[in-house]
Amino acid sequence: MIRRLLVADRGEVARRVFATCRLVGIETVAVYSDVDSHAPHVTEADYAVHLPGNTPSATYLRTEALIAAAQRAGANAVHPGIGVLAEDPDFAAAVVEAGMIWVGAPAETLRTLSVKPEVKKLVAEAQVPVLPTFTEPDRVPGFPVLIKPATGSGGTGMRVVRDASTLAEAVASTRREVGGDVFCEPYVTNVRHIEIPILADAQGSVVPFGERECSVQRRYQKIVEETPSPAVDPALREELCRAAIVAVRALGYVGAGAVEFLLDADGDFWFLELTPTLQADHAVTECVSGYDMVRLQLLVAEGGNLPMPGPPPIRGHAIEVRVCAEDPAYAWLPAAGTLHRFAVPDVAGSFRPLPQPGLRLDAGVADGSMIGMHHDPMLAKLIAWAPSRQEAARMLASALARTQLHGVVSNRDLLVRVLRHHSFRSGAIDTGFLDRHPEVFAPLLSSVDAVRLSCLAAALAGAAARRATAPVLGSLPSGWRNVPSGSQTAVYDGPTGPVEVGYRMNRHGDLAGWWVRAVDPEELDLAGLGQAPMDEHPPIVVVQASGDRVVLNVQGIRLTVLVHRVGDVSYVDSPEGSVALREISRFPLPAPEAAESSLIAPLPGAVRRVLVVPGQRVRAGELLLTLEAMKLEHPVHAPAAGVVASLPVHPGAEVDTGELLAVLDPE
Repeated sequence: MIRRLLVADRGEVARRVFATCRLVGIETVAVYSDVDSHAPHVTEADYAVHLPGNTPSATYLRTEALIAAAQRAGANAVHPGIGVLAEDPDFAAAVVEAGMIWVGAPAETLRTLSVKPEVKKLVAEAQVPVLPTFTEPDRVPGFPVLIKPATGSGGTGMRVVRDASTLAEAVASTRREVGGDVFCEPYVTNVRHIEIPILADAQGSVVPFGERECSVQRRYQKIVEETPSPAVDPALREELCRAAIVAVRALGYVGAGAVEFLLDADGDFWFLELTPTLQADHAVTECVSGYDMVRLQLLVAEGGNLPMPGPPPIRGHAIEVRVCAEDPAYAWLPAAGTLHRFAVPDVAGSFRPLPQPGLRLDAGVADGSMIGMHHDPMLAKLIAWAPSRQEAARMLASALARTQLHGVVSNRDLLVRVLRHHSFRSGAIDTGFLDRHPEVFAPLLSSVDAVRLSCLAAALAGAAARRATAPVLGSLPSGWRNVPSGSQTAVYDGPTGPVEVGYRMNRHGDLAGWWVRAVDPEELDLAGLGQAPMDEHPPIVVVQASGDRVVLNVQGIRLTVLVHRVGDVSYVDSPEGSVALREISRFPLPAPEAAESSLIAPLPGAVRRVLVVPGQRVRAGELLLTLEAMKLEHPVHAPAAGVVASLPVHPGAEVDTGELLAVLDPE
């Protein structure tokens, strides 16, 4: 039996496993890198072992260090989490050879699964439909094709190629990114991504748990998952589950996993892969089935029998979203920094099946967490479980819209717009949903009036906070003058550039007038501020103004705005949406000007490749170098034709956001 378990993962995955371990009486061991020393998963474990370093290869992916940590902590079992270690046959074998219980598929099965073209061949021989496989990418018979890594999962390295002219570079880029072989298969459009979660014990029982719809994706990685699928009826569900069982038995699989399929509008489906992990979207399955999937996984690892004779009945509908530190509007650029606040309203539970419909939050972060560049950008998973799909989508969208997420850019607004989109609500989704609906990329706080009210609330909250700490006359209203004179003003760097906020208070402390106007960044002259007309915007009554809460009466309707100030940034949340406003100092310190045509790092990361040298002439759009951050390769292209004048970085160098990468002398 498992007595003490080490989880060879971090974040919400480790916290999820620890939650079940506490419930069934298993002691827990965490591992942590330098930057994760105060992470929530470390503080929740019974024991924790430090892995010196920060990069995954130096910490969470070092087999010898993890085995030594487990032995030093007295663990008799190892759970690999849901990342690459769960699919690594060498790691599984090393755990068993060290005399510990491996919570996962056997090493020999993982070795079979590690070569995906061979897996597809075995499954096809068992009469499960598969797409054609081309192991020699330069000999594909037609286009478009999808390039895929021969090993690994999670969508990393996958690329669509639509003609022969770009095939060679796409294959080379995928090989660099995944560090191994690739293969191609026909790229099928207008299809859904459907997976069948399964559990298989050593005695030969295989139990499917319905299906999960995972079609809303970015970069071939899921961001919205749900069960049951709106496209699957009972007859098709039975057919998919039967095919999944056949595939599992053909591959000799034991443990928790998911059999993944593509499904077209005619009901035809094709096997993609068997993912030998618990899967990040297991929470929706737990909601509708009532079973603790981690508990069953531990039971199978101990050699036990699955306690259910067949697929459990489906109860209601569950939808999960992955909240990630990334900017959807800028090619999903990952974000790093300090998460100053992460607060989700009305959460009913975390990390375990809910006793009744409601919201579940599985988060790997908390207020003050550092979001680094070395790991996946996912912050948390938020799950809604309700009697119907419409209720679940509405509940989830509302909770997300009211979430306070301060400090890093996130995909929260996009997720809300997806959940509220008429096509999603009707179930008309497939893997091309985001490409067909660019409107979901717009921020929630998009109307001009909503932005203006947020700016006004930030200015009023800032003034109230200053008055609360004023050493003299602190009881007087902010901006009050015995003889009326100039207006109170503040300038913020808003979502579309600098804006000036101006307002004037009367002798009773009421708002006598206000305005918000855009300011030309090149003409940001403080001497000219405060001269806008006072009747530009409709009258507003300030009901309450404190340093963190402003209540406004806008033409008879009250609006509560929450303001959280960190340094010179005000994070403003209201029913209209959220925005971060950086106050521009009235007396800024001089800053060094960047050289003309400077290329700066858009995010922190490590320089992966440098393809040019100083003095080289480049074309507009030519690839100059690549940055690696959060498991992905990000290209840096020349904005215009020119000559490389300076190149201060080299492969392997770590750079921060805004750091100089290269200087071009334009032609």
